Amino acid sequence: MSIKKEKSDTRTSIAYLDKGFGSRLFDIFNIILLSLVALSCILPIWYTLCVSLSQKSYAAAGLVTLWPRGFNLTSYTRIMEDTLFWKSFLTSIERVFLGTLVSIGAITLMAYPLSKSNREFPARNVIMWTVIFCMLFNGGTVPWFVTMKSLHLNNTIWGLVLGTSLPMFHVILMMNFIRNIPKDLEEAAVVDGAGPWYLLFKIVIPVSKPVIATIILFNAVFHWNEFFNGLVLMSKAEDYPLQTYIQQLVVVLNTASMSEDQYKILSELSNQTLNAAKLFIAVIPVMVIYPMLQKYFITGITLGSVKE
Repeated sequence: MSIKKEKSDTRTSIAYLDKGFGSRLFDIFNIILLSLVALSCILPIWYTLCVSLSQKSYAAAGLVTLWPRGFNLTSYTRIMEDTLFWKSFLTSIERVFLGTLVSIGAITLMAYPLSKSNREFPARNVIMWTVIFCMLFNGGTVPWFVTMKSLHLNNTIWGLVLGTSLPMFHVILMMNFIRNIPKDLEEAAVVDGAGPWYLLFKIVIPVSKPVIATIILFNAVFHWNEFFNGLVLMSKAEDYPLQTYIQQLVVVLNTASMSEDQYKILSELSNQTLNAAKLFIAVIPVMVIYPMLQKYFITGITLGSVKE
């Protein structure tokens, strides 16, 4: 009996060691794979920075790799020397703040009633199909512009904010997240006499921090990167948001009748280095905001994308 027991213990130990070795091997594979994924995300940003800091000749010849060649700040100087840059920068900050605030309020007020059952909210199915239709189809740029103009929202910051304030995908994301909140929380509050507004602000919103943070990230990135609405709605360059201003900067450089100083700057500057600087400036706010909201991002996407 003792011999059989010793053999059994030996086999168990070997199996445990084999399992431990396999687990360690899998961990090493995951580390290598995730490191390669991280490098694939970091290297393009680093390369863009290197190109933006290189001389025109090196960038045009494709000689810039992982370090700037002929280091200079001409691209950034050209972008930032104009006072319009700072005005457009502040316009974009204002747009991100107001747009995100308005979107979160509108999305929350629409998603909460849609998270209820048909018995609690009889019109839910009709509105839900309308939401899905609006997510799949839109009227196009011309009807949208005519609507914005008829509401006198062109050439105003509110045109940039209200024109895209209710993304249907975000409504569905928050609605599904709220539907996964245990019903016992609301039922206990209702027993104590809580009404719909109390349930929304004291129960639902505090529990929904992950999906709210995810939607804040989506909206902030969208409002910061979007340039077409500014180009369509704003008739003066002074009112452009940052991305629209930077996108139009290349066109300004290609115009005729330049002064001697402008030709000198242009000789050191190319669209390639300027575009690289433009892209790097555009990605800085995202790199700043994302780490602060990253811990909520996966939870918000996972729980908000699955329907019970």
